[in-house]
Amino acid sequence: MRTESRLRIRRWAAAATAVAAVATLSSAAQARPGDPARGLRLNQIQVMATHNSYHREVSFAEQKVMERHDPNFANLLYSHASLPVQFADQRVRGIELDVFPDPDGGLYADPLIRRAAGLPAPADPDWRRPGFKVLHWADFDHRTNCVTLRGCLTQVRDWSRRNPGHVTVPILLELKRTDPRLEEMGGVKSPPWDTAMLDALDAEIRTVFGDRRTVTPDDVRRRGETLEQSVLRHGWPTVAASRGKVMFLMDNDDAAIQDAYRAGGRESLQGRVLFTDSRPGRPDAAFVKWNDPTGDNRAVIADLVERGYFVRTRSDVPLTEAASGDTSRLRAALDSGAQMVSTDFPVPGLAARYGSDYTAALPGGLTVRCNPVSAPPRCPSGRLER
Repeated sequence: MRTESRLRIRRWAAAATAVAAVATLSSAAQARPGDPARGLRLNQIQVMATHNSYHREVSFAEQKVMERHDPNFANLLYSHASLPVQFADQRVRGIELDVFPDPDGGLYADPLIRRAAGLPAPADPDWRRPGFKVLHWADFDHRTNCVTLRGCLTQVRDWSRRNPGHVTVPILLELKRTDPRLEEMGGVKSPPWDTAMLDALDAEIRTVFGDRRTVTPDDVRRRGETLEQSVLRHGWPTVAASRGKVMFLMDNDDAAIQDAYRAGGRESLQGRVLFTDSRPGRPDAAFVKWNDPTGDNRAVIADLVERGYFVRTRSDVPLTEAASGDTSRLRAALDSGAQMVSTDFPVPGLAARYGSDYTAALPGGLTVRCNPVSAPPRCPSGRLER
């Protein structure tokens, strides 16, 4: 990366940190003596989340281009409601955002597929503003219900302020790069996810969610212990004390990105915002992504949950369950005890276009439930949100 670009990223991160330092955020709801979740911990509940929560289908003209270039383009034909609607009307309590760096602004503002379809660049001015962007596949599958990371998180924050009794919402971030094949065809090339860029990401998150409204590794780790030791010996913060908050999880298992995030003596994620996708035995091990809950994987996830890790899995994969209506993967995901179970079909009707009524939801119409693996006896299921 050029020297001036690095300096620009550092100035961007410094400015974002300064904004966070002076921002006035309403405090999260505190535990009350009568809170039914008092004593229950974040890893002892289970919620449904959405996969690629920002995703919208591209136009029909662009779909025709997709069909010519990607034999699996049908897997991209699904759309989610806006984030506040997912929280308010679809019982969603976890989201996933794909994030691309764009320190100068405008990098993803004129996708190749739009030009190939004879369409103008997207009109939303947010595409040209500096800051991280949220989309699935640069130059190809680009439509999103919130263009910037700051805009997406602002929607979550505003909903949270209106509903301060909600349980902590996990936000999974996948840190993405542009596709080399599209770069060769004249598409854009994203900057690398080096430590400076990751510092800027943390700083941008903090401009929207200050430390009082997030559960971070520093909130979990005890003095003199690694993050993993703290999770396994002492557990996670309580549901009651963490109401109205969010926590950020890194989807990437890429060693280069994780090493850059933990660089500078941050092996246990000291001062960081995100929990990394780790594995038992590492100092930063607290969150584990285990996307497949089927077969022997269900027992693997259940063991991780029972030991105290926070796990994300998936109840469906692109269009397979939507086409068949098969709920066996969903049942395995729920039974595994994974605290965050992600779906593309959180409410009835979304899978109908593929030939089924498949829906992924918690039993009994609950928004949050006691974890089937890790919850203590007499867990107050059904009364976990205020």
